[in-house]
Formats: sequence, structure tokens, C-alpha cells
Amino acid sequence: MDEIASRRQLRGAFLRWAVVTVPLMVLLGFVSVRLAPVGARNPWYVRLAKPDVMPPEWVFPVAWSAMYALLGLVLAMVVTARGAKGRGIALALLGIQLVFNLGWAPLFFGKHMVFAAFVAVAIAFGLGLVALACFARVRAVAALLMLPYVAWLGYAGYQLHRFDQLNPNAESLVPSGTMDQIVL
Repeated sequence: MDEIASRRQLRGAFLRWAVVTVPLMVLLGFVSVRLAPVGARNPWYVRLAKPDVMPPEWVFPVAWSAMYALLGLVLAMVVTARGAKGRGIALALLGIQLVFNLGWAPLFFGKHMVFAAFVAVAIAFGLGLVALACFARVRAVAALLMLPYVAWLGYAGYQLHRFDQLNPNAESLVPSGTMDQIVL
């Protein structure tokens, strides 16, 4: 026997990690958007001019949940790729880009900082592309699972750019007497 672990053992390790990482990623995304009211529950957001190519509101929680679930699978795949060259860098990139990803919702919905939210998503997109390339060297399937996520970040960045163009004074649109902003 020249294998360190059998395919069955490797699959089991991946599944054990996925049972933790998938819910963890979805939970992190959920917590991020719970820091301030989002969508139609946010009076500031309701007052913004919306981009022409805006999907229905229900699409966003469904799409982001799917993207975070994919990230959880990617994380499980890369974590279980022990000994793979570039594994540490790939995990670090995933973590760093996740910080920027999770930061956009509080910046946008909570602080009403449209341009800063755009920058956060743009950085997450760029780091996501680099992470995707690193994942391709560690586990090709992980890189494929990153494609929809990176594409969605690109779409989110485009939408935020359009929000910024359509609402140059977005930070000043805070309706008086409301508590929809994060106060630090």
C-alpha cells in the first residue's frame, strides 16, 4: 500500500470539513447582512435610484446563500488538500477576500457608503480571481466552484458602481428619525 490515505478516507475528511465549513460560510454571510436592515426594510435603500438591470429583491439572498455555500465547499476542498503546493496561500487569499466580501453590506446598507462598498467588492473580486488561480493548482474542482462566486462578485461590483453613479449624494439621503444606520 503506497497511499497515505485511501480515497474513502479522503472523501470522509472532506465531508467532515464540509459539514462545518458550508454552514459557517452561510452563517458569516447572514451575520454580515443582519448588521443593518437590507433591501426594502432599509428606508435609505428604498430612496436610492436603482440601476436598470436590477433583479427582483428575492434573488440576492438566494444567490448570496448559494455563493457562500460554494465557498464553504471550496474551503473544505482546500483544507483537506494536505501537502498540496500553494494550499496555505490559497487559504490566506480566501480569508482576506472574505473580509472584504463580508464588509460590503455593512458599508452599503449600514454606513450608506456606496463608493466604499464598491471598493470592498472590487478588492474581493480581484482577490477572488487570484484565489481562483491558486485553487486551480490545489484542486481544480475548487477553482470551478469559485467561478460562479467570482462572477457574482463582478456583477455585484457593477451594480454598486451604477448605484454610485446614480446616487452621487447617497450618504446624505438618510431619512431623518430613522435607525437604519450602523453607529460605531
